[in-house]
Amino acid sequence: MKLAPSGRTLVVQPLPGIGDMVWHLPYIHAIATTTYSGRVDILTKPRSLAHRLLDADPSVERVFWLERDSGRHAGASGLLRLAALLRKEAYQRVWVLHGSARYALATWLAGIPERIGYGIGLQRWLLNGPARLSAGYRLAQPMARADALMALLGLQPLESEPRLTVAAAAEQTVADLFAAWPKPWIALGIGSSEPYKQWGAQRFSELALALARTGHGSVVVVGGPTERVMADAILARVIEGGGAAADAVALPLEHTAALLAGCRCYIGNDTGALNMAAALQVPSFGLFGGSPPLTHSPFIQAIVPADLAGGMAAITVHQVLEALAWLDRPDDIRRAPSAG
Repeated sequence: MKLAPSGRTLVVQPLPGIGDMVWHLPYIHAIATTTYSGRVDILTKPRSLAHRLLDADPSVERVFWLERDSGRHAGASGLLRLAALLRKEAYQRVWVLHGSARYALATWLAGIPERIGYGIGLQRWLLNGPARLSAGYRLAQPMARADALMALLGLQPLESEPRLTVAAAAEQTVADLFAAWPKPWIALGIGSSEPYKQWGAQRFSELALALARTGHGSVVVVGGPTERVMADAILARVIEGGGAAADAVALPLEHTAALLAGCRCYIGNDTGALNMAAALQVPSFGLFGGSPPLTHSPFIQAIVPADLAGGMAAITVHQVLEALAWLDRPDDIRRAPSAG
């Protein structure tokens, strides 16, 4: 089965996290190849920060916000408001990469002629694409659903795993901001969406000092605005211990991406930055004491506690330092230190 090329195309991807958007990049890029322009618009939630994350992506034209939390697109009136927004854009085709009937209904109300999606549950009455998944995919993971839909439509993703694009201007800004910090850079990702995924300020500061002593490179602390207090505590402890670390907390997301792209490796919690680093082909050491290890990328090396019941607290600094030997294996280019 081969899809005919389409005019203006929208991708609906409502999962809210940065990592969720990164995971969907292979499908977004594949869908873009089915359009005359080679580009798509994306409808997603503000928490994804997709307007910054995908700012340099040549496959993305515009990002629209799905504003359910604010109430703008919540309830029956919000659904009609969303449909009106989509109707104004005059899309020819929409891809609903989610199992909810609500988004399929919004695209039907908007009068979008071609509506492709998983076709699960009530969606089957609202979508009219040439393929739909079986009921067995109702509880499947998002990537498993997307893989299955692409296969049914004969659409081969361009990349086997997510690939993130960084703007040259962002690279230059980061080079200027951190010019005083010699490379190689090692990113410590301290962000966490949930307390049970958090390794903690004490362990991150101990790791930063250990990395300084072993000469691995300049340590750069990466996180979002909500990690400001924690970052200050880590930086203070590192200074007290006779070390130093760069503060890269609360940078614009496109600058965080550029920073990660320039790092020798990333070490940190299971969060959006981990997925970004892997999508930038940076060797990434994920601390998985509170969540299942990610397996979609060969650039992610999962570090898990010997005692799973101990959670994140059971992952030791020594264990992380031992895992860094992965960087120096000459038999795998993915694990070699990056140049510069």
